[in-house]
Amino acid sequence: MLWSLFKILIFVAAIAALALGAVALMDAGTALRIVVANKEYVLDPLQAVIAALILVLLVWVLIRVVGFLVATLKFLNGDETAISRYFDRNRERKGFNALAEGMMALASGEGRVAMSKAAKAEKYLHRPELTNLITAQAAEMSGDTKKAQDVYKRLLSDERTRFVGIRGIMKQRLAEGDTDTALKLAEKAFALKPKHEETQDILLKLQAEHSDWSGARKTLGTKLKQGTLPRDVHKRRDAVLALSEAKDVLAEGNSIEAREAAITANRMSPDLIPAAVMAAHSYIEQGKGKYAARVLKKAWDSRPHPDLAAAFADIAPEETPQERLTRFRMLTRSQPDSPETRMLLAELNIAAEDFPAARKALGHLATDDPTARSLTLMAAIERGEGCSDAVVRAWLTKALSASRGPQWVCDKCQKVHKIWGPVCDNCGGFDTLSWRVPATGEVAMPSSTEMLPLIVGALADKPDDILAEVDDIIDAETIEDDPSPEK
Repeated sequence: MLWSLFKILIFVAAIAALALGAVALMDAGTALRIVVANKEYVLDPLQAVIAALILVLLVWVLIRVVGFLVATLKFLNGDETAISRYFDRNRERKGFNALAEGMMALASGEGRVAMSKAAKAEKYLHRPELTNLITAQAAEMSGDTKKAQDVYKRLLSDERTRFVGIRGIMKQRLAEGDTDTALKLAEKAFALKPKHEETQDILLKLQAEHSDWSGARKTLGTKLKQGTLPRDVHKRRDAVLALSEAKDVLAEGNSIEAREAAITANRMSPDLIPAAVMAAHSYIEQGKGKYAARVLKKAWDSRPHPDLAAAFADIAPEETPQERLTRFRMLTRSQPDSPETRMLLAELNIAAEDFPAARKALGHLATDDPTARSLTLMAAIERGEGCSDAVVRAWLTKALSASRGPQWVCDKCQKVHKIWGPVCDNCGGFDTLSWRVPATGEVAMPSSTEMLPLIVGALADKPDDILAEVDDIIDAETIEDDPSPEK
């Protein structure tokens, strides 16, 4: 309303200014003399201004007429589109101006203005492959997803814009959480443009979320061929996918295929702990304990982990504590200063009832880098050496409030997982879980806190009073600390 009133006032002011100017020219009293062919023409100031305007108009008309005559001559010489191009030139100019204004409006975040300019450009240009894209993006910016979807569907009819249409609808489905439809659209988009990096990443993520490990491995191979993925990263992630594929085969009961897939996954990435564990178990099932030990030793050399030690114990489950301590030297002589190696040695010596050796193996770990596991081991050592209940409970009390130590943590969202998985169950990140101490917060303890009864097994019946006490207290604290939705 105020803008309309302002425009009216500007128009009235302009008319008044022109009238005052005309009166001033009339009152000036001077005249313009023009002599043509010995004839003299006298024009007062107002007439001179009008004559100048008429002259400008005549020049403009002359230019247009000359242009039309040139187009006509070209048409007569065989150029069938010369006259139509002459009349379309002005429309194209207006259309491209509107298109440029629409793109500027889109970049400025003015969705409604961009849609209006795109409609105007389409009126003059009749180029939907240009204007529909602006209209769709502007509609999404304005929150009109229905209109955006309709425009994307129109883009599907043109082979030149089909990929853009599929990609747009795919992103809408992802925003709505319809991952099933998004996966099918991603596959179509990938088939049209296999080199498109964003489409590769989206398809790989969706395939991993839907446990399509075979398809994900093919997509990963394409990324390697196109140069969008470093070879070392491809090797690691392909091993992750092979391991996940092996787990699915194992779940279906095809143990032979699962064993082969697990061994393949371990060969591709020997430092992938879950792959090493699964490969070791496959060898154990075949009675190839030496192969299993070799796999676990190689993984332990890369990174000591309690799951590796547990699998190593499964190679000979019936051995005595002393036999186990001797056999485990194959692992413990590698990276002897690692906290995991120290705690493993302490556990093995506790099982053998050699508590001074267990204390020596643990060293100052319980005081310099205290974790729930190291403090629990210290409590077991104190009980085994005959210390009072007060001393033992003091260590257990510290264990309840200490750090849980390394866990499977998502590098993307920092969610802590009890067991490793190829996909984070919180953010959906693929191959984002790493074994490390969480940056902030504590959650339920992973399987590493159960290593003492796991390594010792049935051989721990002698000191089982302290073990049972430790496990009961830790399990109770785990339930209290667990922040998961299932609590």
